[in-house]
Amino acid sequence: MIFSDPKNKLALSLIILYGIICIYPFDFFSRIDPNSENDSLNCVNFDLDEIKKRGKLIVLTENSSTGFYIYKGDSMGFEFELLNSFAKNIGVTLELVIVKDMNAIFNQLNNGEVDIIAANLTVTQERMAIVDFTEPLMLTRQVLIQRKPDNWETLDQNKLNKKLIRNILDLDGKNIEVRKGSSFYTRLVSLSEEIGGKINITEASGGVDTEELIRRVARGEIDYTVADENIALNNQTYYANIDIETPISFPQQIAWAIRKQSPLLNTELSNWMEKIKKSKESTLAYNKYFKSAKKVVNRAENNRFSYRGGSISQYDEMIKVYSEKIGWDWQLLASMVYQESHFIATAQSWAGANGLMQLVPGTARRYGLDSTYQTAEQSIKAGTSYISDLDKYWKHRISYKEERIKFILASYNVGLGHVIDARNLASKYGKDPNLWFHNVEYMVLQKSNPMIYNDPVVKCGYCRGQETFMYVKEILNRYENYKSVQQNNASFVRN
Repeated sequence: MIFSDPKNKLALSLIILYGIICIYPFDFFSRIDPNSENDSLNCVNFDLDEIKKRGKLIVLTENSSTGFYIYKGDSMGFEFELLNSFAKNIGVTLELVIVKDMNAIFNQLNNGEVDIIAANLTVTQERMAIVDFTEPLMLTRQVLIQRKPDNWETLDQNKLNKKLIRNILDLDGKNIEVRKGSSFYTRLVSLSEEIGGKINITEASGGVDTEELIRRVARGEIDYTVADENIALNNQTYYANIDIETPISFPQQIAWAIRKQSPLLNTELSNWMEKIKKSKESTLAYNKYFKSAKKVVNRAENNRFSYRGGSISQYDEMIKVYSEKIGWDWQLLASMVYQESHFIATAQSWAGANGLMQLVPGTARRYGLDSTYQTAEQSIKAGTSYISDLDKYWKHRISYKEERIKFILASYNVGLGHVIDARNLASKYGKDPNLWFHNVEYMVLQKSNPMIYNDPVVKCGYCRGQETFMYVKEILNRYENYKSVQQNNASFVRN
């Protein structure tokens, strides 16, 4: 993560190291301590002209799957993409400050630490008393997040509905955990009065975000929470066992917050937003982050070969050539290619990755690939070159090859910086930083938890570690299956 204080020598050294590792192509990324006391909310006078003169737009956003995060070295997030587009529109660079405590965000805005809050905020009368809002980004409802029963996949919709809360009157007596100071808390208080009952509301701290609460519901740690429907849609692509079909509010506006003393910025941003909302760019970004499952898309029915004759795919010979260049068993590389693209050379992902090896655009360009199209061999050549570079990094740290491969796979999936973070966390919390299973992989899993990704040893922030956890495990399990089938085939031929 890049820190904004040039006087801090440690921060400067981190800039050099992690600026290369995390590859922030568009923005300066900083963290500012939000815990300064300023309850008066006195606004500074700093508007669009001053922002242009300074040359950068400073925005407070969430380190989340829809706000801002780093994926395979690329900066991503729905709000990040829009913010970066607006910053370019007014001729300045974008600098991001990550939310640490949602209860402190309006102080940070009005104190002049940031120019905009872009954190999936619902427009409410209470908030409008202290800040202004732009034109709404979207309309969304608050929905109940509940866990489906264990046998939900075997139930038809009618039976499933009977096991879930569909009538808000049934919330009487239920325990629901929401973030302290959120619009969800206010809505639940009102709803409790409306139904003439008592909803037991538990307040999570301001440092716990909505996605973390959704994760806790999915894992069975809490029974219910509430989220905006757009965030719920995004998270349902990761947690198939959550239900988001029960609304508890009317449609509400989601917008960015601006100081009342910045009317020119508000006007410029609102005018730009009206145009961008009608554009193809905005529609694609919304679908990408809120509707698309976070898997490779455009996958036709898998046309890989059967195991007859020992073949795994139509690209076996090519995979054998390039696996030899990196010193891998070809069946291991084949398992990785299957994980990435199901052997479909034209596969495209929600993140803009293409081809057999699914390199995201920034990484693809580094290895001389057209980010929109490449042949099967070009993709495998670039992907294995990237694997080779990752191997060079980890070779000096993880000497045992079989163990090092796990770190390489994880780095390929989520980005080198996140795996370094997880390794540093493992050292801090008494786990072995040189072992993947049950040690570093455990810390990768924790990197979607604000208490962990805000730890001082973490430099690349939030990531959804569940994907990386499963990625390594599935590739290695499939590799063992491939080897087993190959051995059986060889034995059959000999007999």
